[in-house]
Amino acid sequence: MKDTKKKFPVRIALFAVFFGFIAVSLITGYQPGRDLGSNFLSFFLEMVQVLPAVFILIGLFDVWVKRETIEKHLGQGGGAKSFFWVFILAAPMAGGLLPALPIAHELHKKGARFTVVLAFLGAVGIGRVPMVLFESTFLGIRFSLIRLIASIPLVIVTAVFMGRYLDKSGYRIPGEEP
Repeated sequence: MKDTKKKFPVRIALFAVFFGFIAVSLITGYQPGRDLGSNFLSFFLEMVQVLPAVFILIGLFDVWVKRETIEKHLGQGGGAKSFFWVFILAAPMAGGLLPALPIAHELHKKGARFTVVLAFLGAVGIGRVPMVLFESTFLGIRFSLIRLIASIPLVIVTAVFMGRYLDKSGYRIPGEEP
């Protein structure tokens, strides 16, 4: 708690410098600063549009999906079929990693293995249906299939290695009880 109180003034100062830089850039016409402000505003508006719905869905997920269900399918006893379930869960997601990060945290909190959570994040990055459809429209179905066939095993292997490493090192998510 003490660290948070010490960091708060520093964070306020950084925000003040950031917004001061953007304000001075707008007044003086400094284009990189104006672009930075425009990009920040665009990203902020996107977050304001997406995050409320994401948090409502995460709240419903937290209430409706039982811990036992997650542990059974995505926990220690889930086995290889866990990867099938995370790719199914990731496929219909819209919004990229922005909504995926809180969902991944909720999965882990309910008993999913690190390996499965990491595979879920990788699956969101490579296998979302809206992204694959958009990609295949411009680059062709053949390209999309080859990319998926090559990427899915790589995501799984990487998640397994990283998950094992995190488990062996005793890693805990900050704020998580041991």
